[in-house]
Amino acid sequence: MIDSPDAEPTTLHVKPGCAPPALPDSTRYALLRPQNVSAADLVEVIQKGDRSALGKAITLVESSRPADRVLADQIVQKCLHASGNSIRVGITGIPGAGKSSLIEALGKHLITERGEKVAVLAIDPSSQLSGGSILGDKTRMTFLASSDSAFIRPTPSRGAHGGVAQHTREAILLCEAAGYRNILVETVGVGQSEAAVRELVDFFLLVTIAGAGDELQGIKRGVMELADVVAVNKADGDNIQPSERTRAEAESALHFLPSSASGWLPCAITCSAKTGHGVADLWSCVLEYSASTAANGWFEQRRREQARRSMHENLESGLMQLFRSDPTVQKRLAELEEQVLSGQITVAAAVRDLLVLFSSKATR
Repeated sequence: MIDSPDAEPTTLHVKPGCAPPALPDSTRYALLRPQNVSAADLVEVIQKGDRSALGKAITLVESSRPADRVLADQIVQKCLHASGNSIRVGITGIPGAGKSSLIEALGKHLITERGEKVAVLAIDPSSQLSGGSILGDKTRMTFLASSDSAFIRPTPSRGAHGGVAQHTREAILLCEAAGYRNILVETVGVGQSEAAVRELVDFFLLVTIAGAGDELQGIKRGVMELADVVAVNKADGDNIQPSERTRAEAESALHFLPSSASGWLPCAITCSAKTGHGVADLWSCVLEYSASTAANGWFEQRRREQARRSMHENLESGLMQLFRSDPTVQKRLAELEEQVLSGQITVAAAVRDLLVLFSSKATR
C-alpha cells in the first residue's frame, strides 16, 4: 500500500508514485520462510556467491532432521556440476602451533596479493557431554572474518574420526559451487590420527614450532608421513635460529619416509604468521604441488579415490543407522546384551545372531 502525503511515517513508508526498490538476492533469501525454500532457490543464490545462503545450506547438510537432509541432498546434487574447481588444503598440527594465525595469514595473502577468494572450514572440538563446540576461529581470524572475499565456517567435530565433521566433504562442494577456489580445512589437531582429513583434501600441511620436543616426535608416527609440507611457524625474533634447526630436523625426517605415489617430495619450510615471512613461499608450494600432480594424473586419481571411499563410508554409516533403528533388532539387542554381560553367550555369537536377524528381514 502507498501511504498518503499526510500519513504518519512508517517503517515501510513509500513516497507516492514510487515503486519499492528491488531486493538484493541475500535479502530476498532472508525473507523466505524455511518451509518455502526450495533447493533451486538456494542453489541459485549460492552460485551467485551469497554467503548467507551458503551458510544456510551447510547448516542443512549438518542437520540430523530427515526433512533437512532431504533438502540438503537435493542442494548438493544441484551444486555438483559447479564444484571441484578448487585447491583443497588440510591444515593440522600440535596445539599452540598457530594454525589459526597461519590460516589468517594465508587467507590475507590470497585476498590482498592474489585477488582470490578463500573459504575456511574450521573443525572445532566438541563437548562429549553437550555436543557443543568452542567455535572460536572467527575471533582469531579478524581479517578474514571482516572480508567480503572470505567465508569462515566453524563446525563442531561431534567426535568424528580425526577431528573431521561428518559432512565436511559436502560443505567443501558447496563452497566450491559458491565460487571459492581456495578451501582451507583446519582440523582439531590433537596429535592423533588425521588420516580422515587427508581423504578430503588435495594438499596436507603440518604446522609445528621450534621447541615442540616430544610433541613433535609423537605426531611424526601418525601424521608426518601424510604431510606434503611441514611448516615451522613462529619463525620470528629470537626464534628464527631455533626454527631453522627444527626445519632441518623435519626435512631430514621426511627423507626417511617412503616415497609418495604422487611423485611429490615433501619438504619443510619456516614461516611466521606474525611477520608474514614464508607465507607466500608456503602457498607457492601448494600451487607447485597442484600443478605437478595435475600433470602426472595423480590429482584427478586421488579425488576419484576419495569420492569412492566417501561413498563406502556413507554406505556403512547408513546401514548401521538402519540396523540400529530396526525395532526387532533393538529388542533382540537388549536381550543379547544381558546375555553377554551375564556370561551366557559370547560376543561373536551375539553379533552373529543380530546380523542373521537383520539380514533375514531385509530379504523378505
